[in-house]
Amino acid sequence: MGKYCDQMERDMRTRGLSDSTVYTYLNCMRNFVKFFMRSPDGLTLEDIREFQDYVANDRKVSFSQFNQYVAAFKFFYSVTVKRDWDLQEIRYQKRLKLTPLVMSIEEVIKLFGAALSLRDLVMLMTLYSGGLRLSEARWLKLSDIDTARGMILIEKGKGKKGRYVMLAEGLLAPLQEFLAATRPKVYVFENPKTGLPFAGTTIQQAFRDARAAAGLTKKVSVHTLRHSFATHLLEDGTDIRRIQKLLGHSAVTTTEVYTHVATNYVTTTKSPLDRMALPPAPSSTPPSQS
Repeated sequence: MGKYCDQMERDMRTRGLSDSTVYTYLNCMRNFVKFFMRSPDGLTLEDIREFQDYVANDRKVSFSQFNQYVAAFKFFYSVTVKRDWDLQEIRYQKRLKLTPLVMSIEEVIKLFGAALSLRDLVMLMTLYSGGLRLSEARWLKLSDIDTARGMILIEKGKGKKGRYVMLAEGLLAPLQEFLAATRPKVYVFENPKTGLPFAGTTIQQAFRDARAAAGLTKKVSVHTLRHSFATHLLEDGTDIRRIQKLLGHSAVTTTEVYTHVATNYVTTTKSPLDRMALPPAPSSTPPSQS
């Protein structure tokens, strides 16, 4: 990237992009340039298509990671190095609307109990207790923790929308113990070697280690903790619009996906079959064949 790395960072910060977005876009562009081993100002739309094919079919990156690359390309080639391209040709992947997979309360407890260190435990509890996205937990600052009011400020959530979530009483003691042991300067989950937040892969590995140690067989990920937070609140009778605000969703229709998995929306709803006066069941002996 060379000089373009610094220029792209300046362009993003001038436009007010979040620290997390700056970090992600720069990393995407570095990977793109490294793939071709050429300066980005000499790469073309055809090179972008080739790289998209590589990350989608060879590396099999997630939907969200694929689209991070697209967003980084569009920013770089429309702002930092302007090209007379039709940027609509750089296609986003369409997202499959899947019903979220969630863990039960008992599974979450098992996950916490299997954490390999205090740091890992606090990371996982922080994600679950406020329904945080991974990036939101990574960039959480010490100044965002308001113990007096029992709140956590999510200063730069998705779409740069700030919000508050609850500071769970059950999180407070292990969090204070963790901070006393590590003494970070700015960020809650601060890498002492760099002074920056730990990489997202560190949190993901903490989750995978705990999942394996707990013997959980569901195909769950770090983001499942956020899904589980919302679903458990809904099952406890919390109003869906309150959950919408806690999650930082712009529209309640996004939050309504959790009604598909909350047990009180499913198992306590009577099937119309249960209102029928059913005829006697036929004999279990099959009729004779003539």
